[in-house]
Amino acid sequence: MSAVPVEPVEPPEPAWRQRAVERSTRAAKLRAEQRVQRFLDAAQELIADKGTTDFTVQEIVERSRQSLRSFYQHFDGKHELLLALFEDALSRSAVEIRGAAAAGRDPLDKLRIAVDLLYRSSEPKSGAQSPLFTDFAIQLLVSHPDQVATAHLPLLGFFTELVEEAVAAGQAVSPKPRRTASLIMQTAMFTARAPSAPVGAHPSPISAQEVWAFCLGGITGPAVAAGTTEAPLDEEQPGASAKKSPAAPAARKTAGTRRTATKSTAAKSATTRTPRSKT
Repeated sequence: MSAVPVEPVEPPEPAWRQRAVERSTRAAKLRAEQRVQRFLDAAQELIADKGTTDFTVQEIVERSRQSLRSFYQHFDGKHELLLALFEDALSRSAVEIRGAAAAGRDPLDKLRIAVDLLYRSSEPKSGAQSPLFTDFAIQLLVSHPDQVATAHLPLLGFFTELVEEAVAAGQAVSPKPRRTASLIMQTAMFTARAPSAPVGAHPSPISAQEVWAFCLGGITGPAVAAGTTEAPLDEEQPGASAKKSPAAPAARKTAGTRRTATKSTAAKSATTRTPRSKT
């Protein structure tokens, strides 16, 4: 009876080899990150100098004092470089807004702070140009909307958290918190870019307070938006300890009374109606 051949067992990789490879990988990654950052810094300087994103890859390479070959090792082209700048700016904005919103008294107040700061950071600055958002972002929205959505994920994630917390606290109603967060963000950002509404013959600027009141009304109801920051809920939401409005029972009672009165009137009318005579 022949013996079954046994596969040779490879000895484990020596620890010194693992450390050497990890050290080499870390060093290579650090150098790559430094090269990428130099390209990004060069592009930022060109944007600041020219006031536009209308520059060439060769100008970026020359400003960064690196090679064209190195540029294409890290980016497919100028579009990808600008996209990296755009994503980086939005990530920093998300961190700043998260830090500022932490001072809020409750979830709804945190959301108010976040909306206000997002609006103000999206406003055109007098005497300051931001072509990355006024030119590139608008073109990107038309040509690559999926890339715009990806770039906004850090902000969207944070705003979704705030909406979910407000719902859980019984301060807001939102069956789809992520979609609600997206609507709130778009309202704040796009209104800030075009902050005037036609009122008669003259444009009237839309303030950050008006944007917040509009968003608040959408998630709590007009009565709450016009008054307090607390949002009584008429219906319980999944996963939320909803507080029912004291006015709800009275409203339902009134509606029921009206329906009863309507039925009574209809019945009375039917009994007193004169029947048609047969010919």
